[in-house]
Amino acid sequence: MFKKILIANRGEIALRVICACKELGIATVAVYSEADRYSLHVRFADEAVCIGPHRSADSYLNIPAVISAAEITNVDAIHPGYGFLSENAGFAEVCETCRVKFIGPRPEVIRLMGEKQGARAAAKRLGLPILPGSEGAVEDETQAQTVAAEIGYPVILKAANGGGGRGMRIVRTETELAAAFAAARTEAAAAFGNGDLYLEKFIERPRHIEFQVLGDEHGRVMHLGERECTIQRRHQKLIEETPSLALSAATRNEVGAAIIRALREVGYANAGTMEFLMDDAGHLSFIEMNTRLQVEHGVTEWVSGVDLVKAQIRIAAGEKLDAAIGPLAQVRDHATLNQGHAIECRINAENPDTFAPSAGRVTAFHPPGGIGVRVDTAMYSEAMMPPYYDSLTAKLMTYGVDRPEALARMRRALGMFVVTGIETSIPLHQRILADADFQAGRFDTRFMERFQPKKQRRGA
Repeated sequence: MFKKILIANRGEIALRVICACKELGIATVAVYSEADRYSLHVRFADEAVCIGPHRSADSYLNIPAVISAAEITNVDAIHPGYGFLSENAGFAEVCETCRVKFIGPRPEVIRLMGEKQGARAAAKRLGLPILPGSEGAVEDETQAQTVAAEIGYPVILKAANGGGGRGMRIVRTETELAAAFAAARTEAAAAFGNGDLYLEKFIERPRHIEFQVLGDEHGRVMHLGERECTIQRRHQKLIEETPSLALSAATRNEVGAAIIRALREVGYANAGTMEFLMDDAGHLSFIEMNTRLQVEHGVTEWVSGVDLVKAQIRIAAGEKLDAAIGPLAQVRDHATLNQGHAIECRINAENPDTFAPSAGRVTAFHPPGGIGVRVDTAMYSEAMMPPYYDSLTAKLMTYGVDRPEALARMRRALGMFVVTGIETSIPLHQRILADADFQAGRFDTRFMERFQPKKQRRGA
């Protein structure tokens, strides 16, 4: 087992990894920007190293600075969390060169499955269902028009190295394509340093379903069921839950088996997520893979009993999957492994009506508690919510024996969550949970349109 791990991240996920390391008896090193000097992950790590000013490019994305921090603190491994360098194959390679274990898949697997068009090609070759689309990056507007004409409108342009809705444009007619292509390419280049785009068929009202996977370095892969991530705004997830009300047991077993076969063939190790869109007929189509831990991993931990962060660390240390996930290792039946229902609300620092970011000092912070409630956060009273990074303030999760109980606990927890000094999305989440269609499980990825101001919808 590792003796010391550096966490190449910030906020609640850095704190989450520190908690797992403490339970495993592993020393931790936090890295931080000047804006995060008084953050909780800095306070609770055993050591902390400032790696640059507030700009991510100069700190959390600065590979030489992160590696230097790892070398001067003599760590065995680096956990990248999610975002920042977590899916950067070049960073994983540098870690290998410096003989520091990267807690994630091997660089070549990240490159294969983390790069979207390559993942599409691999998924097709490995027998996973995919949407019609370009075979690789579309070189220019003319090629994009040719592909779109072949598969039919509407289509969607996506950043090859993107995520979080950036570098993404929906195109419903040929006349819209030129402007959308230019805008998506510019946005992708600015956000990810790579303006490559690919194109695929757009499903108008899908559900977003993702499967949590774990693989060890000895050839075994398993999945821990699916998460429903359909409640989104501009491709940013707001609410996640597991299991999905829309997924049949037969489809879960069929797609789950196909995922295991595919990832075993590519030698996938550590945590990852396979993402799919579901059409009205209940058919799933692969869209991308996240070769890292997901923001919403906690709801899977609730229902499966598996500590995914500990499992990541144990797998990276060379343990077999059975040992890495603990006493549940002998459970082979998904229906036996996953019990109950869990829901997560992402509490963001933003106006609940206009969605404008809200940075500043948090004057009061009181997270809810009680049976079946979990809050992952790095926020505290008198802390600063910086304007430089993601607006996620806390992940509020509830668990119940069934969905109604999980929803009742979420409503109670939202009502008892106190945050002052900044605006948060809590009122928005309360409106969503009060919605009859949401309560009945009748929704798709356009569900949030009715909660957005009309002026904003017209400009979206």
